[in-house]
Amino acid sequence: MSATYNFCAGPAMLPAAVMQQAQAELLDWNGQGVSVMEVSHRSKEFIALTEQAEADLRELMSIPDNYHVLFMHGGGRGQFAAVVNNFLGNDGRALYLVDGSWSIAAAEEAIKLVGEQNVDVLNIVEKDNNISRVVVPNLSGIEQDYRYLHYCPNETVDGIEIFDELDSPWPIVADMSSNIMSRDIDVSRFGLIYAGAQKNIGPSGLSIVIVKDELLALPQLPQASIMDYRLAVKHDSMYNTPPTFAWYLAAEVFKWLKGKGGIAEMAKLNTQKAQALYQFIDSNDFYETRVAKANRSQMNVTFYLKDESLNEQFITQAKEAGLVALKGHRSVGGMRASIYNAMPIEGVEALVRFMRDFAEKISRS
Repeated sequence: MSATYNFCAGPAMLPAAVMQQAQAELLDWNGQGVSVMEVSHRSKEFIALTEQAEADLRELMSIPDNYHVLFMHGGGRGQFAAVVNNFLGNDGRALYLVDGSWSIAAAEEAIKLVGEQNVDVLNIVEKDNNISRVVVPNLSGIEQDYRYLHYCPNETVDGIEIFDELDSPWPIVADMSSNIMSRDIDVSRFGLIYAGAQKNIGPSGLSIVIVKDELLALPQLPQASIMDYRLAVKHDSMYNTPPTFAWYLAAEVFKWLKGKGGIAEMAKLNTQKAQALYQFIDSNDFYETRVAKANRSQMNVTFYLKDESLNEQFITQAKEAGLVALKGHRSVGGMRASIYNAMPIEGVEALVRFMRDFAEKISRS
């Protein structure tokens, strides 16, 4: 049976070794005779798992001691609301940079909660001849006192990634759902980082929040207790029953990453994968990408067939070749190859071969 490579944007593929480990332990975890899904989240065995998971994540990302690591509910959209309710209070203002679909959604959620008068939205994407590029203005020149600046450094739908570090006079809140742990970052430059787990960490239902101590002193709005960062800190992310199986899988992914040499080694592989795919697209007249080179996502490669009447044929034949979930998001069309940490280089090589063969076959017909 030939290999199947899953290019889904999320929930995304998990490392095969992690899935095999979970399969082997499904009915008997840690010698307990039961599944990890069946043990108390307050048992000493599960507490040991959570403590190791946090320690491994701190090591992988070099998280400073003045930051809390939280394992939260709600996915990325849950954090859209939690950030607002935890930090804006009754009189706070925030600045939202928009570079794609998810940053728009975050800004819309903030406006819904506190009103347009408390949320400034700044579009930082320009289009020239149908090519999108990010242009971040001089933020220090903005005369406004914001509680935080929010942005999404990797836009899953649009295939846009911001690699430059922002120079912000306000605490930076970053939605890193789709590029967390894909490359090294300096955590100390951020006030808060959050990430839905279902792309580079584990299954859906879990979110990672990395928050600086000083932000927890900001005024907050009334909110659901399970989304209160202060309560999460006080109760070690266990104010109520957490998504234990997702936490377990995240812990195994962290171990897997450490075994691969950590984030620095993973970054090298991710660059290699992205370059191989983009170089092929750029060299072939049959395909195109619509993002400027400086802002092309390393995690979500969006591309288009120049003859879009061939889209369904491409998707059908790709699936037959074991290359699944390549259809682009419904809002932008085209194709999207999500190549997160778990995607091996062999998957990208298989996709490039298929794309080359498909183009040649169509050209001959």
